[in-house]
Amino acid sequence: MADNEGVTVQLAELLRHPEDLDKIPFLKSEFIRKKAAVDGQLKVGLKEQLEITQSGMNSIGDGQRTVNQIKEELMKIDKLCAESQNMIRDFPNINLVSQVHRNFTQVETMKANIESFDSRLDELARLLSEDDQDLENQPNILNIHYGLTQLRDIRDDAMDQIKRASDASLENTLQNHFERLEDVVNWFDEHIGQACMNLIPLVQTDNKSMIVRLAVIIEEEEKSDKKVKALQDAQRDYKDLASRFKSMNTSARQIRGYKEKFLKAIELSAQQSFDSAEGKFFEDPDKLSKIMAWFFNDLVAVKQGMTELMPKKWKIYKTYTDIYHSLMHNWLIRRIDDPDLAPPHMLAIIEWTEKYYGKMNKLGWSQEELQLPVLDNREIELIRDYRQLIVKSVDEWMDRMFAADRKSFAERKEGSLDNDEHGYFRTQTLGDMWRMLREQLLVAGNSGRTDVAEGVIDAMFTALKSRQNVWQKMVDDQSAKYKNPTAEQDGLQVLQDWLVAIANDQIACIDDNVEASQIGYLSRFQRDFEPLVSPKYMAQAHFELESIRDGFVDLGTHCITTFVSLIFIIDFRSVLPEFFTAKWYTEYGMKRIITTFEDYVNDYQGVLHSSLLDIFVEELADELLVRYLSSVRNKGAKLRRGDPFTDKFKDDVLTAFDFFGKYPEFASIKQKWRVVDYLVRMLESDKTAVASVYEAFKREYWDVQLSWVESALRARDDYERSMLSSVKAKASAVYVERGPETIMSKVK
Repeated sequence: MADNEGVTVQLAELLRHPEDLDKIPFLKSEFIRKKAAVDGQLKVGLKEQLEITQSGMNSIGDGQRTVNQIKEELMKIDKLCAESQNMIRDFPNINLVSQVHRNFTQVETMKANIESFDSRLDELARLLSEDDQDLENQPNILNIHYGLTQLRDIRDDAMDQIKRASDASLENTLQNHFERLEDVVNWFDEHIGQACMNLIPLVQTDNKSMIVRLAVIIEEEEKSDKKVKALQDAQRDYKDLASRFKSMNTSARQIRGYKEKFLKAIELSAQQSFDSAEGKFFEDPDKLSKIMAWFFNDLVAVKQGMTELMPKKWKIYKTYTDIYHSLMHNWLIRRIDDPDLAPPHMLAIIEWTEKYYGKMNKLGWSQEELQLPVLDNREIELIRDYRQLIVKSVDEWMDRMFAADRKSFAERKEGSLDNDEHGYFRTQTLGDMWRMLREQLLVAGNSGRTDVAEGVIDAMFTALKSRQNVWQKMVDDQSAKYKNPTAEQDGLQVLQDWLVAIANDQIACIDDNVEASQIGYLSRFQRDFEPLVSPKYMAQAHFELESIRDGFVDLGTHCITTFVSLIFIIDFRSVLPEFFTAKWYTEYGMKRIITTFEDYVNDYQGVLHSSLLDIFVEELADELLVRYLSSVRNKGAKLRRGDPFTDKFKDDVLTAFDFFGKYPEFASIKQKWRVVDYLVRMLESDKTAVASVYEAFKREYWDVQLSWVESALRARDDYERSMLSSVKAKASAVYVERGPETIMSKVK
């Protein structure tokens, strides 16, 4: 059940999007290939296990028969010994004399060995010292091994006998006597270890003599260890029988494990090469094949130069291959499990797998024979991890850059903004962001897999949209403190500079000028990733790109709109409340507003993108119109029949048009300002005609708010409730189709 759940989770991860269904044929072929590889490995493994099992069963049967035969023979011998004692006269005395003689001979031999022990050890030390001068050849290694084996046997026998005697003082004396032997043995082991660690160089220098002598020593130790092991097993399994036969109960030799040390030295030597390769791999992952050339050179050296020099039963070439393959597996698995592994290194490992098996096949080893999958069959998982590494890198970069932007925007220190080649204000990280995205696209493209590139691009789309949303929130948060009617103006200009810079950034992302052979960041981004993805994905990506493009436009417009709203809140906080009051006739409120507009345009037209300048002017016109119309709600707003309010309306409109008429958007602005005429008509018309004026107004501006109409009527000095009632009745009777929003939708 757990395995099925794991497969389900894996498939869910691979098929996260509808377009991922196109990957099913590829995934199917990939799983079939993996299944075939696993089936092949299982087949080979099953065959080997059956052969091993059959061989083991045969060996057990043969061993059982042999044990039974030995048991029967030993019982016969035991019976004959017991019978022979009765056949020979005075056998107990003869047996006793024989034992005394044997003991005397053993004592005499032991005495001679102990007396000559130091001199023989000195001679071996001298030979070792000579070999120190020629470690590549070690001419005395066989003689040293033979001599040390004898001395170690002497030491082991003596210590075994003294332990049986249970004499602690003599045991300490003997230990002191043999103490120097261990130092010489360690010295010899260092020589053996040196030779084992340098087997490959010995083959490469054609030092066959040294290799053969080393093999002789290791093989001899292996045979001795097998005998000791067999004897120990017999003593453990047949204690009663062993106690009755002295030959099975006299060996004091211990297992010395030279064969295991030999294999361990091969592993350590290869591990050193892997350790050396690690630093080179992190410096330049693209050169992994070159970095690992030693691996295959070693195996070639073993195959060609060592196979004939080692005992055949060792199968030295297979032994080396198994050790090296296991180390390669461990090295690669450690790398891919490293949470800090960079995408280029992950990709190098993924691509290396196929090359590795190809090279091993040339050396005579199929993927099935190697058994242990070099990447544990995690290739599909690694592709996903590789993609996720790039996505993680993109997210981390975006987070770092936006953290820097957030800090700079909040502090707004002097010099925190740049100017581009046109002199426009710009933030300092936009270019870095797009450069980073391009670099990560290259990393994804290097995989040669559309699924990787598409997954990374999806993450980039998400990151770009998220960046737009967070920027908008930051703009709102930073400008909120100035939207209080009593807010201080300290730092307002710097905030306005930042709003211009952020808006300019958005235009730079989408500013495609074909005539000037200039394209924006977003179009360059599309050009870079288009060759990496499938045509079907590209069709979907066009919708994403348009959404992101619209997001840049919306954010840029939002910054300009926020800029304009701050102007009205801060600069016109005392002017706007005067409209349609008694002061309106004597003050030049509209002129003051237009003069302020001119100042702002003059100050920012050199640092604001030309396309945004048009938006800025249009936003000024719209906001002014909305505020102007909304002023009918001003405290004290009252339009009297005897006052020249129609002339004042005309003067205000002409004053505004003198300014806006200089800009390309004037035609659109003029059309929107026609709504003022309806306001004037509602204010100056006869009471009985108000409902008709409202009807015409409603048909032209379907979204005009009835509450605003009521405020406008109440501003008349001759306002009566009947006027409002007639308007409401007309509103109920008139049906107007809804259309696009008009300027009146903003007038509440």
